[in-house]
Amino acid sequence: MDKRHKTAVIALITVLVLLFGQGSTLLAQENVKKLDDKGGYMVADLVVMRPLGIVATAAGAVAYVLSLPFSLAGGNEPEARQKLMGDPASYTFTRPLGDF
Repeated sequence: MDKRHKTAVIALITVLVLLFGQGSTLLAQENVKKLDDKGGYMVADLVVMRPLGIVATAAGAVAYVLSLPFSLAGGNEPEARQKLMGDPASYTFTRPLGDF
């Protein structure tokens, strides 16, 4: 190989290394940003939404007990139980943290 050919190959390799090195850095920055956003959602869910879900579950249980005679008479007790207690409880206790 002559000197010009060697120089061209080295220049090409240098350019490729620089281009691919920057691309992976940009991808890493995007992943960190996504994780930071998800962390904020998790904190908001833990501090705000989960306590509200516990209150909604308790209020639904009270409403279910008060409506129980009417639900039994109307034949829709399982539906009332699911809507008043089951849905708020599953939203509060079985949903992944940070998933609204």
